[in-house]
Amino acid sequence: MLNQPVSAGPSLGASTWGNLSLPALVDRTTSRHPDERPDTPMGRKRIWEFATHLHCSIIGTCLSTSGLRHILCKLGVKDAKSASEHDVHASGVLVANQRHGGAKLLHKALDRRHRVAINQFDKAKTTEEVRATWREALQRGEIPGAYWAALTHPATDDTLLREIFGDVHMLSHLVGAANRADIRRLRQLECETAELEAKVARQQKQLHDAAVSREVTIRDLRQALEERLLRERAATCENSTGSDPRILGELAADLKRRLGTAETRCERLEGELQACRSALTAERNTLAAIEKQDHDLRQELAQIEATLARLADIGDAAAGPPRLANLTLLYVGGRPAQVGHLRAFAERAGADFLHHDGGLEERGGMLQGLVSRADAVLFPVDCVSHAAMLLVKRICHQSGKPMMPLRSAGLASFCSALNQCAATAPFLPSQGD
Repeated sequence: MLNQPVSAGPSLGASTWGNLSLPALVDRTTSRHPDERPDTPMGRKRIWEFATHLHCSIIGTCLSTSGLRHILCKLGVKDAKSASEHDVHASGVLVANQRHGGAKLLHKALDRRHRVAINQFDKAKTTEEVRATWREALQRGEIPGAYWAALTHPATDDTLLREIFGDVHMLSHLVGAANRADIRRLRQLECETAELEAKVARQQKQLHDAAVSREVTIRDLRQALEERLLRERAATCENSTGSDPRILGELAADLKRRLGTAETRCERLEGELQACRSALTAERNTLAAIEKQDHDLRQELAQIEATLARLADIGDAAAGPPRLANLTLLYVGGRPAQVGHLRAFAERAGADFLHHDGGLEERGGMLQGLVSRADAVLFPVDCVSHAAMLLVKRICHQSGKPMMPLRSAGLASFCSALNQCAATAPFLPSQGD
């Protein structure tokens, strides 16, 4: 099956959804033998009853590549172990449309994998209750299991089906756009770092050449002065002891003038050297700051990729307990539009999320109480008032609470901070202690 060509079909855009009727999205006319026991509870849709347009979305969202590869191996699909991820996905989409060719096994695997989400959605009896349950799961980021449970729920109609698919479709665009922006910024920082390294190398060469030139000039001046003194001394010895004192005075004055000129030139070269050293130090500091920012961005990108990897398996019942259970995090400052997303990420990790806007709309006197309730305090250095930041530092120092300054108010810095909290969670003070 992996060697068969797969037809992608027409793109499922907004116009296509508008032209599809309910029979085109869900085929409810599949016949069943009178003695055949149903594989799913009565009324739930089966994967082979969906239109082929939805199979790609279901397989890609609700099953991991390794899980799908295992199912294909059980079905005896040729080259399933060594095939690429795209070929495995394409074979899974073909199998989903063949009830007696493996779709039943695929359906059972999806039900086992997302049993917890199915049980949650079983409590919903109407279309509006299903929509509300889906919205709650979407807000928490629990997409795979909720997507499968909502699509197969008996109360899900064609309108809700289009709405759920549209949410998942746009979420994939948002994740892809975020990754592209991070990668583009990383490439830009790498180019800037290379340019700064080349500039520092050129300046170091210029400083070296200037230092060598200065030493050569000083050596030449000293040699010229010594030769002049020798000539003047020889001339004086040849003359009688009664030579004119005026000539000797003029000679001394000339020597002093030349010495003063040499000293002035030496002082000027020393000043230029000091200025070059200061410029080199500034360039090195700038380069170190850029390298640190580059390192932080790489770490945040790695944390985002790890978070997205966990999102892909969030519906797995064996995912384990929350990473930040029983921890309370206080977030001071930030952008109001981002607070909801930050709260969702923190609650997904098991932490209680507190927020203070940094004194813009809320009173600064509330910070003392919020800090006392929190186990750790986080604030973005680029989006918090100076007074609020100083107050948070002073309160945390007095109360012994850990604080974590974030590079920016974005989701990437917050995800990285959550992972750091998870790594240090056993050492953080707990409110229950």
